[in-house]
Amino acid sequence: MAESADMEQLLTAFRKFAVHGDTKATGKDLTGKNWAKLCKDCKITDGKNVTGTDVDIVFSKVKQKTSRVINYEEFQKALEELALKRFKGQSKEEALQSIHKLVEGREPTNVGVTKVAKTAAVDRLTDTSRYTGSHKERFDDSGKGKGREGREEIVENTGYVGAYKNAGTYDTKIKMWI
Repeated sequence: MAESADMEQLLTAFRKFAVHGDTKATGKDLTGKNWAKLCKDCKITDGKNVTGTDVDIVFSKVKQKTSRVINYEEFQKALEELALKRFKGQSKEEALQSIHKLVEGREPTNVGVTKVAKTAAVDRLTDTSRYTGSHKERFDDSGKGKGREGREEIVENTGYVGAYKNAGTYDTKIKMWI
């Protein structure tokens, strides 16, 4: 009973990592990137016995030649290979149980993935009240962007040159001559 519950948790962890970062993923196949993330997040890679290179080599070893992903059975083979490297002093069964305990029930972490930089330099550079020149014209008094009106000069198709001072006087001059 405990074995099947543990395997169910392992399968759940596999599926969660399989769909991480891919909206089209079905949860049946694990990519190399997500395999490396699983090993890092579950602390299988320790930097001494198991490194990122070892993780990539095991992934290439267990996947099919023409495939870019591994299924659940290949995932279990990969865990077996890494278990022997990660837990060197233990027997094969003990090492496999130890590595399963690291993975079971885990899900991908998003810690530190999206941080908003809020420093004095960023505040200074994004303060619209300090903008000068043509950049100042792109924002209203509250600091909200004006959109297209702030970016482009709106062209008036009146037929006169922009700096022409006597615009609209042509008709009056012509009437004087007639």
